[in-house]
Formats: sequence, C-alpha cells, structure tokens
Amino acid sequence: MANPEKAAAVAELKEQFAASSAAVLTEYRGLSVAQLKQLRRALGEEAEYAVVKNTLAGIAAQEAGIDAFEGQLNGPSAIAFVSGDPVAVAKSLRDFAKENPELIVKSGYMDGAALDEAAIKTLADLESREVLLAKVAGAAQASLSKAAALFQAPLSKTVRTAEALRAKVEEAGEAA
Repeated sequence: MANPEKAAAVAELKEQFAASSAAVLTEYRGLSVAQLKQLRRALGEEAEYAVVKNTLAGIAAQEAGIDAFEGQLNGPSAIAFVSGDPVAVAKSLRDFAKENPELIVKSGYMDGAALDEAAIKTLADLESREVLLAKVAGAAQASLSKAAALFQAPLSKTVRTAEALRAKVEEAGEAA
C-alpha cells in the first residue's frame, strides 16, 4: 500500500470503525444514486452510510480488530457506520430493503461480536429502546406492588383476627 491516498482512506475507515458502536455491511448493486440518497436520509443521524472499496475496507477492518467482514467484501459494498441506536439502523435498512430488494444486508459487527444476516434481522425486529425500558419499568412496578401487598397481608390478617376475637368475646358476654 504505497499510495498515500489509499493509506489515508484506510486510516479514515479504521477511525470510523473505532468511533462506531456497530457497523453493517451491505451490497447496493442495482441501486441508483437517488435511492442511495433516500437510504442515507432514512438512516438519519443514527448512521453514516459509506460506499467503500473492498480491499481498503478489509484492511481497515482487520487493523481495527474486526473480523466480521472476512470473505464478505465482494461486489459493490457499502457500510453503515452506526453512531446511534443499532436497532433503529437495522430497522431502517430492513424497511428500505423491503421496498428496494436490490439492497442486500450481508453481515455486521456490534459490541465486539460478528452479526450474520439473520442476527441483523432479529435486531431489526426488536422494539425500540423506549418501549423496552417502559416494559422493564412496568414489570418492576408490578413486582413492587406485589411485594407491598405481600408485606401488608400479615398486618391485615392480624387486624381481621383481632376483630373476629373481639366479636366472639362480645357475643360470649351477651350470652352469659
């Protein structure tokens, strides 16, 4: 790699890999420039979608310690470097691929683990972070309500027993 332009491109890709929480490799064969713009808009600020040269991307991934793309970098390739929520990016890619079957999601990388196409589809099927947090909060609140009722049960049982005993004593006093 004697060419300084290629060295700079590898360094830039390596930096993007390091700065990203996840990366998704796609093949965009057959998509027009307008469709690629539409995809970039769909990804929004969550990710940067970059068309890459396969050899340079492979070298940059290897230098960044990412082996998820080995053997996958062939054909016209582009990588979505995720800086935001990986689930939102996976959903955007899935939705765009439904409308434009030319876009093929090949593989990905997230939190030190390689993701295959099925794992990315599973990630896309997850509910949003806010919904998952709301479900956890609801489950925690339900558990706390159950615990409060459980702690309150002996006290209410004692009160009912004392009331029954008082009523029995009153009844016995009237009978005598």
